[in-house]
Amino acid sequence: MQCRRRLAPLLRAPPPKTLLPRLLSRLVSSSSPSSPPPSSGGGDEAGDGSVAGVAVKQVTRGNLAEALEELRARVRDAAFVGIDLEMSGVTSAPWRDTFELDRADVRYLKLRDSAKRFAVLQLGVCPFRWDPAKSAFVAHPHNFFIFPRKELPYDSSSHEFLCQTTSLDFLAKHQFDFNTCFHEGISYLSRAQEEEALQKLNVLHHDGLSAFPNTSKQEEDVQLKSTADLLFSERMKIRFNEWRDAISTNPRVDNHKLGSNKFTTNQFQTVFFKMRPAIMLDGFTSHQLKLIQQVLRKNFRDLMYVSTFGEDETSEKRVVYTDNNEDSILLMKDVQEDLLRSRKVKVESAIGIRHVIDLIASERKLIVGHSCFLDIAQVYSKFIGPLPSSIKDFALAINRIFPHVVDTRHLMSASDAVQHLMRQKSKALSSAFSLLCPAFHSTAGEASIPAPVRIEVEADETMLSCFASGAKHEAGYDAFMTGCVFAQLCAHIGVKFEDFTPKENLEMNKKLKKYINLLPPSFNSGTVLDLRTGMERPDACYKLRYPAAVHDNIVLIWGFQSGLSAKDIKGCICKVFGPASVTTVFSIDSTAVLIQFSKQESVNDFLDLKATLEKQDSAISVLHPLSTILEGGQTRAANYDTYRDICSSSVTKYFFADQANAVCSASDTELRGENVDASDAPGTNSVLDETARTLVKQAEGTQHSSKKQDATDISCQDILDVLQDGKTLFGKQTRRT
Repeated sequence: MQCRRRLAPLLRAPPPKTLLPRLLSRLVSSSSPSSPPPSSGGGDEAGDGSVAGVAVKQVTRGNLAEALEELRARVRDAAFVGIDLEMSGVTSAPWRDTFELDRADVRYLKLRDSAKRFAVLQLGVCPFRWDPAKSAFVAHPHNFFIFPRKELPYDSSSHEFLCQTTSLDFLAKHQFDFNTCFHEGISYLSRAQEEEALQKLNVLHHDGLSAFPNTSKQEEDVQLKSTADLLFSERMKIRFNEWRDAISTNPRVDNHKLGSNKFTTNQFQTVFFKMRPAIMLDGFTSHQLKLIQQVLRKNFRDLMYVSTFGEDETSEKRVVYTDNNEDSILLMKDVQEDLLRSRKVKVESAIGIRHVIDLIASERKLIVGHSCFLDIAQVYSKFIGPLPSSIKDFALAINRIFPHVVDTRHLMSASDAVQHLMRQKSKALSSAFSLLCPAFHSTAGEASIPAPVRIEVEADETMLSCFASGAKHEAGYDAFMTGCVFAQLCAHIGVKFEDFTPKENLEMNKKLKKYINLLPPSFNSGTVLDLRTGMERPDACYKLRYPAAVHDNIVLIWGFQSGLSAKDIKGCICKVFGPASVTTVFSIDSTAVLIQFSKQESVNDFLDLKATLEKQDSAISVLHPLSTILEGGQTRAANYDTYRDICSSSVTKYFFADQANAVCSASDTELRGENVDASDAPGTNSVLDETARTLVKQAEGTQHSSKKQDATDISCQDILDVLQDGKTLFGKQTRRT
């Protein structure tokens, strides 16, 4: 019985603090495919499986400092770091999507527009450390909530960003916590914003020092318009005079005497400031404070009005006694130095989430992302500064900050072994994760492959309240999935982690090195960008859906009738230029198309012919096959460089035709690159006149040969044949000129 009593408290005692995280770590570890961890019940989209519970650390502005300190050690020991972002949107208009026909500079302009306009709502960071004793990677996923807000009181700028409804709806369907994001999200300053803020502080500090002791000469006097102002000013003058006399006649006055009832009231509290006697002013209106400053300027050379800010940002007003003019100057310098230091502390605090980016950059670790070009652009735009104007400058700038970056989507395509493994599989992150990491993501009804690399998730033993079970499309969990997929892909291309030591640099591995710093700008670009050189090269594994783009052969057409399809436009052009004249027709949206001709000279021929037809008011303009495209009088056309200029504009309209008209509205003539206006081309009108005369002659000949038949019975084919002859003659004469 006594033994049972002694054991009872032990049986009721809670488990040690270190036991729960160890159990959690074991539950989420991928020890073997045959014994997967219990499912958390979180469903994958489209019902394709469930995700096992993974502890992801949730970081807000309330626990950023502690999380940052812990993350610093995790990143330092990591072999690589997975990253992911969740954003408020991707494209501001459908035509700002990247297309296969986009040139590299146009594609970059679209991505830069997205990074500039949309906000980052979450940043996922997951360091992966190789543990030789366990022969496994140990992951530490972190999910940072981000919300840009005004942190500096003297900064007049404010954050503005777009929200794409489809993106927000997508996040909401995956239980994104908008309340935590907006209320507790961590703000930030980019490196450029920090530098600008510090420059402003230095200017304010310099102006504050230079303004003294000439402030009294620059201040405008307050007009004493009322009896109350006169009485108040006189009363303040008497009060300050009595207080100063008490100080000057007794230089050894102590704090007890200064705090006597004679000089201390609710509005006058006698204190010491910078080792000098002072009066704390409290309860005065802004107008009364101006009157007090005027009284001091005009009557007291040894009393200084000093305004500072307390720890809670409340303004504190004091009148400080100084021995002489030199002491006054020294006091103001001290005040300005304190103000500068406190403001610099606020700037340092306002850096916020950028401390995480600076940490990753300083450690120069291998960064792993999935389809991460836009993520990297967002990181640069939000935390470094405005994006460079060219894609080459952007690539080189990223390489200086993050010297080792790898994209798992590109890694899936680059290796024959992985391509065989991923055959007929989607390259989306969740699909790759379910296939390559079955211990974390079991897919119902579909066979998965054993994971060759073991991965464990380790939770912080002291702050379990900050952890939550990760879910797909949460940045922290997606960063974890990205790292898991990367580890498995490395094993499939021949990287042997069992020979890897924590001191080795994974990015120097011979099997992996050739895939690093090669990023596809978009999933349909058909190219990879080398961050080391800033040059793009074709992606041999990408299968083009359209013939290879020759951008000098492309014409942009917009503003045609709403019922006209891309196929209809191609048919009209082929009737004039021949059936093989057009190699590609691509719909930008319902209001614009890109037409690629087989010959470069056809671009100028088309633009000149269009301009001439629009200026002619004759039968040829009505009967010409291009009249279908030109119907309505709003159709415009230009070369590919104009398309680039339209995409580079800061203006954003939903429909491309509206965008193009807004950008081109400043010009009275169509933007056609270096093309000569058709009306100025020698012989153009004569060619069309000749075509019209030929048409009339053929009509007359037909009427003469069949007098009983009306002239209007000329077949459509006859008209088209004559128009084709006119087009051929027009082309020859244009080239001769």
